[in-house]
Amino acid sequence: MSAKIKRVFVRSKIEYFAPIAYSDCRKTRPYLADRLPFATGSVLVFLLPYYVGETENFSRYAASLDYHHVIKAVSDSIICDLKKEYPNESFAAFGDHSPIDERHAALVTGLGVLGDNGLLINEKYGSYVFIGEIFTSLAPREVGAISPLPIARCEGCGACAAACLTGRLSGGGECLSEITQRKGELSPSDIELMRKINTVWGCDECQIACPHNKNPIVTPIELFWGNRITVLTESLINGMSDGEFALRAFSWRGKETVLRNIRAVNKKKDPV
Repeated sequence: MSAKIKRVFVRSKIEYFAPIAYSDCRKTRPYLADRLPFATGSVLVFLLPYYVGETENFSRYAASLDYHHVIKAVSDSIICDLKKEYPNESFAAFGDHSPIDERHAALVTGLGVLGDNGLLINEKYGSYVFIGEIFTSLAPREVGAISPLPIARCEGCGACAAACLTGRLSGGGECLSEITQRKGELSPSDIELMRKINTVWGCDECQIACPHNKNPIVTPIELFWGNRITVLTESLINGMSDGEFALRAFSWRGKETVLRNIRAVNKKKDPV
């Protein structure tokens, strides 16, 4: 890999990154790359660990500011440094909504293994990572692009499937995280599942059960540390301005969805 690129990522406290030719990536939204004719050279894939500590009643990924904002801020910084090293080249960043299958790109470049729960598991940060990528005009040979590796899988211990409340990982049911994000009314059985693990947004049960997440390491990315919350309450949500709420990962479903979940989980059961 190019020493210049290594310096750029290390400077941004990114420990896990790898270059791959765009032609070796699995395209999922190629029209996004079509808007950037230069972006068919190389792709720099990287991991952003996000764990900042435990949460009380919602998924850990939402404890900090919306990860989309963090990915953008980190990517913008990386691109700024890349332009200094390669002034005649072009760059564009993506994260979550990308021209390629991000998980596939991270797996075939050796940044982790595929867990039975469908998540990428990194050797140091477990599955508590987001994936980002920088599309570049640089030729694959110039960045030292990695030839795709066979996708490695986890040990298959079965812990994640055993921990899944809905049976999703055993071939049936809907992910509880998806249930918490659903619009409209929740069924009594949905609410009972949410109460069982006390979650009002998301579900981390399969991640908590994974032995690779037994002793999670706090992220070195400082942008994840600020504005951290540990519990979602009605007063917290109602006290947020629209601007503050928009900076949270759960904002895309609107305040009413989050408040609905909080009320449903906290409501006392009717006496028999």
